[in-house]
Amino acid sequence: MTFQVRPVSGSIGAEVYGVDLSTVDDEQFKEIHDLLVRHLVLFFPEAGGLTPEAHQAFGSRFGELEVHPFLPKLEGHEHIVVLDSDKGAKADVWHTDVSYVKHPPITSVLQITLTPEAGGDTMWSNQYLAYEALSEPMRELLEGTTASHVFAHPQGTFRSEVEHPVVRVHPVSGRKSLYVNRMFTKRILQLSRGESAALLEHLFEVSESPQRTCRYRWAPGAVAMWDNRATQHYAVNDYTGRRVGQRVTVMGDDPRGAEPRWPHFQEGAMAATVVKD
Repeated sequence: MTFQVRPVSGSIGAEVYGVDLSTVDDEQFKEIHDLLVRHLVLFFPEAGGLTPEAHQAFGSRFGELEVHPFLPKLEGHEHIVVLDSDKGAKADVWHTDVSYVKHPPITSVLQITLTPEAGGDTMWSNQYLAYEALSEPMRELLEGTTASHVFAHPQGTFRSEVEHPVVRVHPVSGRKSLYVNRMFTKRILQLSRGESAALLEHLFEVSESPQRTCRYRWAPGAVAMWDNRATQHYAVNDYTGRRVGQRVTVMGDDPRGAEPRWPHFQEGAMAATVVKD
């Protein structure tokens, strides 16, 4: 290991020192990749501000970069999304990025370019630990269930709905994690609506529990990246002033879990079996 690594909580996340993200060689890239799989979120406090070209080049080492269908882009750089709090970019709901598409992101690389005087932190949660906190009967129930993930743009310009496993297996670590989130997951499809709503609320609470999180205080120029396959995150909306970030997102993931054990629940099916006098 050629870098200095400092965990930021007991559950998730680490700061990495001694690396220049704009000149990462193959050996350093492998180290960063392995650290990401291990810690799930990496912070680079000394990044010092990546140029757009370096930002895109680093992200593309992990795979194909997303061109987001509607978020604003940095002028001249279609792969860099600009997240500006003055333009409504305040994602203060726990979520996994773009889980509403068939092949959601592998990772995102976010550089904060402007911070408020106080506040504006981001939190991440470890979804391996969320799954492992469930009782054995609950884990057994969830194996082989799937959930719908939905996003509809409020102006009607974009809508996407997909089905993903509730429990997924990480393609590198082989560990199981919960894969539901409050922002985009709408229903567990093998359960009735009432059962699904009650169970999802419980799973959301487990996923968001403080003992499975880290919280990071930004400085301008700092960079973070996270493993979208086993984390959720939350932008704390506790500030006045302006917060601006630039993000590239690496696409191509394929959530995998156990094969579904039951068909989708059909509302009214139970009523149809009642024998009338």
